Amino acid sequence: MAETSTRRRRSGGRAGNTGRRTGETIAQMPWAPPVNPDRPTEPLGEEGVAAIHDGAMRILEEIGVEFLNEEAVEILRRAGCRIEGVTVRMDREFVMEMVGRAPASFTLTPRNPDRRLTVGGRQMLFGNVSSPPNYWDVDGGKRPGTRETCRDLIKLSQYFNCIHFVGGYPVEPVDLHPSIRHLDVLFDKLTLTDKVAHAYSLGSERVEDVMEMVRIAAGLSHDDFAATPRMYTNINSTSPLKHDWPMIDGCLRLIRRGQAVVVTPFTLAGAMAPVTLAGAVAQSIAEALCAIALFQYVAPGCACAIGTFTSNVDMKSGAPAFGTPEYMRATQMTGQMARFYGLPMRASGVCAANVPDGQAMWETANSLWSAVQSGANMVYHAAGWLEGGLIASPEKFLMDCELLQQIQRYCDPVLWATGPDEIALDAIAEVGGQGHFFGLQHTQDRYTTAFYQPFLSDWRNYEGWRLAGGAWTAERAGRLAREIIDGFEPPPMDEGVRDALADFVARRKAEGGAPTDF
Repeated sequence: MAETSTRRRRSGGRAGNTGRRTGETIAQMPWAPPVNPDRPTEPLGEEGVAAIHDGAMRILEEIGVEFLNEEAVEILRRAGCRIEGVTVRMDREFVMEMVGRAPASFTLTPRNPDRRLTVGGRQMLFGNVSSPPNYWDVDGGKRPGTRETCRDLIKLSQYFNCIHFVGGYPVEPVDLHPSIRHLDVLFDKLTLTDKVAHAYSLGSERVEDVMEMVRIAAGLSHDDFAATPRMYTNINSTSPLKHDWPMIDGCLRLIRRGQAVVVTPFTLAGAMAPVTLAGAVAQSIAEALCAIALFQYVAPGCACAIGTFTSNVDMKSGAPAFGTPEYMRATQMTGQMARFYGLPMRASGVCAANVPDGQAMWETANSLWSAVQSGANMVYHAAGWLEGGLIASPEKFLMDCELLQQIQRYCDPVLWATGPDEIALDAIAEVGGQGHFFGLQHTQDRYTTAFYQPFLSDWRNYEGWRLAGGAWTAERAGRLAREIIDGFEPPPMDEGVRDALADFVARRKAEGGAPTDF
């Protein structure tokens, strides 16, 4: 890669076949969250679904899950669960009754109602990379995240129509003190985007602050904010078989104000879960359902989704692996179980690669297509993720968005329309056994819209690519990312609302923000 970077600086090549229009940085597809037209891939037979369900229920009944949250333990005690210290055991009848209260779908409505999302059914929603501590780009290499690089990734998240919700911090801005980090990043997120936002469940003050900021940004009364989900949180269990205090606390606060939660156990087969996929998935299901049962007991009908983050480790090093065959099958298996329980599902677009290279893209493609195959409704980390979640990259972000647009196009029903115009008998008859279809009116009427047009892929031959500078994909992506960021215009926001947000941030900073240990 160093050789090609040197050549790029010398030759000043251009970005290749980007499909741009005059006055646009790129010609991207419209805002249209895709609807999955395909039947889900289901590796499990009926007996397999029954076996994993029974395994999950026996974990909850016989082994139990630790809830390191006193309020949750007392709530579950009142619900009739068996408590021993912080270990909670639940009968399957209770679990299924509670899970049965959860809606099969729900909506998330941000400050711009045109960005309203449906979570469930066949809808697929893609979100940006979240939470890496480091940033990587072609020019600067790997380095700690900052507020500036976080803002850059937020701008990309707003710019691309194939990104539907803005997850956690796209990169951790480690130059901001943890006590006020959430205030500055949420201010940036709510002013630079108008898409659905996320709150970390990392302490009661942070959750309460984010809910209030989302309410202010949308210009809502407290009652209107609580009337329908406007935002969400995602929590991870502490596998194996634990839920910690802050994440459960955050979810309880959110559901009591009508907001949505996603429960995603992080189970790595061979490390934090059994080495067998069935065992890892059964454990993951158990860890998710016990939390969802708690939330449905507290707030019947609250918006909940079940997530999967089940993959495997490299048995030689212990490092996590993503986009593997095992990861794909575990995602598909969890999709079957989510449908069995009638819950919306979250998956991820992840990889273990360290830079945006071939490995990064085949692992991410495996992850994203397994999400499509599994019938996932929310796909986290769909753009920008590297090094198993330790790096966020703008180059990788654009490379992933190219793939996300292809998935959106793949789901467009126009591709398999079978009307007379699509069967095209007149055009076939006109060409007959001679000539070609390039010059036909039938072709001319459709040539600009017939096929997917990439903004990043280069479809020229080798000689044409070399004459244009021979830039590799990551280099082209880096240049385009910088153009988008430099030319970014934030979505409109009323000045009074912006001032109210700024005043809230200033007041909470003066109060000390969220408590920390340092």
